[in-house]
Amino acid sequence: MAGSISHMYIYLALSMSVLWSMFEIRGCPFQQCGLRVMLEKIRIRSSPNNTCLNNNGEHNELVETFLDAEINYLGQLDHPNLVKLVGYCLEDDHRLLVYEFMPKGSLENHLFRRNSYFQPLSWNLRMKVALGAAKGLEFLHSDEVKVIYRDFKTSNILLDSNYNAKLSDFGLAKDGPTGDKSHVSTRVMGTHGYAAPEYVATGHLTARSDVYSFGVVLLEMLTGKRAVDKNRPSREHNLVDWAKPYLTSKRKFFQIMDVRIKGQYTPEAALKAAYLALQCLSTEPKVRPKMTAVVKALEQLQDSGDDKGVHQNAAAHSSRPNSRYALKKNPDGPQPSASPLST
Repeated sequence: MAGSISHMYIYLALSMSVLWSMFEIRGCPFQQCGLRVMLEKIRIRSSPNNTCLNNNGEHNELVETFLDAEINYLGQLDHPNLVKLVGYCLEDDHRLLVYEFMPKGSLENHLFRRNSYFQPLSWNLRMKVALGAAKGLEFLHSDEVKVIYRDFKTSNILLDSNYNAKLSDFGLAKDGPTGDKSHVSTRVMGTHGYAAPEYVATGHLTARSDVYSFGVVLLEMLTGKRAVDKNRPSREHNLVDWAKPYLTSKRKFFQIMDVRIKGQYTPEAALKAAYLALQCLSTEPKVRPKMTAVVKALEQLQDSGDDKGVHQNAAAHSSRPNSRYALKKNPDGPQPSASPLST
């Protein structure tokens, strides 16, 4: 229900103080202060301002700016590939955001956690998730919306019961440049390993910065490796730096493909996905494709699948949303402030 998010009181069986003690989040760093509680059909994210302190013991007001951005953006935008904000509560020391429940959790869990609940995603599902997430970014970058997401990563891509991807966590989102401006100048924020190099170097933010981050996530989906992992050999710490030489070689590329999806894709499909990732990861922002082109490439990749089962889950793939989902932001409403995450 975009544009009319409810300001509600949330009554829980357990008191907030019990919840805080149960999850032991006192003194947590900023990015861990979002307590998520699963209650059947909704997801509650709460941030008590009396528990979020910085290293100096001072109150971290960035929680407030994060909540403002989340409410302002998700409260005014509606799209199948954005998580729905059901309501919020800002009363006294309690800060709660209520979302639609996403039962399959995050893409990060399915790619990197090894347990019985989070099963490795098949090639088909990975491409379905990639397409859904791309459509979410395409919508944000559209002329009707013009929002730069700024923190595109696997943990922010949530999956519903049918593995439809939805972007969540808009605390770092930023309005795109207006008029004849080519970029937005802002403090560098985001997550190490996903942020575009020119943004890290200059603070100049554009929609192509999100495209780079998409390339990182697509590379993670192809390889099954995290963007940054200090547990790997030193030359492999940064996935992009390590993998780029493989992406440019048809012979070497298959050496870095995730072994868990071996035999589930055609060589042609894998190479097309690798080339798309390489384009998105260009060090020259203008060379990177727009998200409309990325969506088209992923749709064509699925349409060109053959006997290796690229179409096994075709019925479950969502159709491309059209402009009827685009809701313009309220120009008279408060503009959210971005809030930093650890890098």
